[in-house]
Amino acid sequence: MTQTPCNAAGFFGEYGGQYVPEQIVPILNTLAEAFEKYRNDPDFIEEFQYYLKHFSGRETPLYHCANLSEKLGGAKIYLKREDLNHLGAHKVNNTIGQILLAKRMGKKKIIAETGAGQHGVATAATAALMGMECTIHMGAVDVERQKLNVFRMEMLGAKVIPAESGQKTLKEAVDEALAAWVQDADNTFYLLGSAVGPHPYPLMVREFQSVVGREAKKQVLEAEGRLPDYCIACVGGGSNAIGMFSEFIGDESVKLVGVEPSGRGLDYGQHAATLCLGEPGVMHGFNSYMLKDTEGEPAEVYSISAGLDYPSVGPEHSHLKDLGRAEYVHASDKEAVDAFFELSQMEGIIPALESSHALAHAMRIAPELDKDTIIVVNLSGRGDKDVAQIEQMVSEGKFELPKVRG
Repeated sequence: MTQTPCNAAGFFGEYGGQYVPEQIVPILNTLAEAFEKYRNDPDFIEEFQYYLKHFSGRETPLYHCANLSEKLGGAKIYLKREDLNHLGAHKVNNTIGQILLAKRMGKKKIIAETGAGQHGVATAATAALMGMECTIHMGAVDVERQKLNVFRMEMLGAKVIPAESGQKTLKEAVDEALAAWVQDADNTFYLLGSAVGPHPYPLMVREFQSVVGREAKKQVLEAEGRLPDYCIACVGGGSNAIGMFSEFIGDESVKLVGVEPSGRGLDYGQHAATLCLGEPGVMHGFNSYMLKDTEGEPAEVYSISAGLDYPSVGPEHSHLKDLGRAEYVHASDKEAVDAFFELSQMEGIIPALESSHALAHAMRIAPELDKDTIIVVNLSGRGDKDVAQIEQMVSEGKFELPKVRG
């Protein structure tokens, strides 16, 4: 297995780095040094694996969607069931790793951002487990559409601060979390939830999420005796996708496909298809593909899924795109909601709206592929958090509930 190399300055090819004010560089470099010290430390690894197993419930299964595969009439679809992690998503893999690192660095407070709320819930829960003070920044729009997750964070002892600036979504939550962190960096650990931000965050998040790909590879070899033909994952910032892809990057026979949200359409402000439609630029301290407005600033973005509406993307994904090693496509709100209902009714599994974008692409290509083709979809989260939003949209006539089978 050959992971994408990241140089000492934090670049994957030409993407990544530390584009931050001078006073932040020493803070980041101290973090990078601590990460390099502990990532291969046997005691750290043992404790990390202990909590992955006993707190999160790993390993998560690889599930064959026999009903859905038969209905589509083509490729065999498997789901990597990250929705079965404690708290309902892949996010806890990363929060365990980063908070264990924070403790070894002597930090007392955790600060984080969240979009859909899954990272916020995982951060709040892990902070509670580790006895750390926790503050979560979340866009005011996302606070409204993810009320259940906000209440879960508060139940777990975290303070949730709505971001009221700009579009009031994930970008603004990151802006305000970073600003708060810099004010008290000596005592505070910034726990970034996706594979974005200045070095070492993209590398750290990949490291802690790579358990997804390692398990998936072992499991598909056990189930099928060979590697899959496709690995598909949704991409917002890109943590669940890079966690899945990382183990397969050296396996050229495996097609890696990231699925971005095309939202309501490909007009400005109606989507968040960064890799499909963006261009290189610097945002939140790193260089990567990003969506820009006419002034070259971060564009307005939109997705039905709160976890995908971000105008940039992890730098490793940008590098994989330029290399041609991964392909990036998009799926619309409607395609995601159709996939959300289809998996619910065919397999009894309610997926997160984020993950539904990846599933939508799998459903799009499966009928055109041979029956011996193997697709592994990273089901990065469960859809409990989205049910109220979908119910409201159905009641408003924006989407139609499928007819009951039978």
